[in-house]
Amino acid sequence: MNLSRMLRARAEQGRPVRVGLIGAGKFGSMFLAMVPRTPGLHLAGIADLSIPRAREALDRVGWPAEQYAAASLDQAMTSGGTWLTQDAGALMADARVDVMIECTGNPAAGIRHALAAIAHGKHIVMVNVEADVLAGPLLAARAAKAGVVYSMAYGDQPSLVCELVDTIRAMGLPVVAAGKGTKYLPHYHESTPDTVWGFYGLTPEQAKLGGMNPQMFNSFLDGTKSGIEMAAIANATGLAPPEDGLAFPPCGTQDLPFVFAGSTGRVEVISSVERDGRQVVNDLRWGVYAVFEGETDYIRRCFSEYGVHTDPSGKYAALWRPYHLIGLELGVSVASAALRSEPTGVGEAWRGDVAATAKRDLKAGEMLDGEGGAMVWGKCIPAERSLREGALPIGLAHGCALTRDIKRGETVGWADVTIDMTIEAVKLRREMEAQHRPAQAAA
Repeated sequence: MNLSRMLRARAEQGRPVRVGLIGAGKFGSMFLAMVPRTPGLHLAGIADLSIPRAREALDRVGWPAEQYAAASLDQAMTSGGTWLTQDAGALMADARVDVMIECTGNPAAGIRHALAAIAHGKHIVMVNVEADVLAGPLLAARAAKAGVVYSMAYGDQPSLVCELVDTIRAMGLPVVAAGKGTKYLPHYHESTPDTVWGFYGLTPEQAKLGGMNPQMFNSFLDGTKSGIEMAAIANATGLAPPEDGLAFPPCGTQDLPFVFAGSTGRVEVISSVERDGRQVVNDLRWGVYAVFEGETDYIRRCFSEYGVHTDPSGKYAALWRPYHLIGLELGVSVASAALRSEPTGVGEAWRGDVAATAKRDLKAGEMLDGEGGAMVWGKCIPAERSLREGALPIGLAHGCALTRDIKRGETVGWADVTIDMTIEAVKLRREMEAQHRPAQAAA
């Protein structure tokens, strides 16, 4: 509750928290909209592969052109302006930058940037949850060893769930389930970029006018993004993914204590749509929740006395947040890392994974098209199962050819594809897997 006060103090002292942003897409643009409104933050540089796209983003969110006209990072530092560059490495290498934000959404790029930021002694806020799920616990361990913070992005649902879970546990109450809401029906798992807009009630023309990426939106619809986010929460909180993937039960806020009564600590996504297509009453499509247990008669009596909504036994209750503000909230992570040396959520151990799963019958020789594509979706499963079965993580299921036929619904494995084992993201992921094999074998 002191971050804004601490930021104001830094502003008054003339030493703002200096930030480098990699990627000026939607999430990054939302952060850009808030930077001029946050005393104590200085966005020193933006790295994007397309400088014109970065300028368009800045113009769209209302930045005056002179604010991002710095010709160099040195000029940005002295003037308080912002430098635009294609060279993310230049931002990470500069000792004056305090915090890097990785906002590309590309798993391989995210891991490369995280490793570089850590090597240069920078705190890093990982908006790129795809990279975090691929090897986040290992990156977090490396950051801790280097004395810097590796953090989930506040405003994104995993970080907000972690906050709810931590708050409830700090009270002394056990959390039995936590997660988020989304729009889900079972056949969405087979959605492709060619069919996605119909599920959103849009025409392809409308989507194109809005600048909407069909593969990205399809990842939200087909269950992949939900799986990625729940795996990240599992890694950060110790809550367990279901053995055979998320169930997506239809559930409104009034039903949370009923649906999760008796649970013993799991992540789950609740659907805003009944299986027959009807809208769930009091749905949580845009929000997050945590269900907790009152372990004693006295605690349960307190629930009753203060109007806490519970299941019929009075034992299980829930807290939820109906919305998340995405990149508009990202500054909380930046301030927490720089001023408190605390992450807003971080993977402590590898507990959840997201396995590439066939959307249709696939043939040997076909080239996988990755997250949100037409060929595979990501199923959230326990890391132990993923390791045991040799599952290919969804974050690497792009641009690699199948070596055998795969049936619809079958998990794609490392052994089923040809993949370049020299890629940094692949090497780091395999390193994380290798670290867990001895412990698993001993068990």
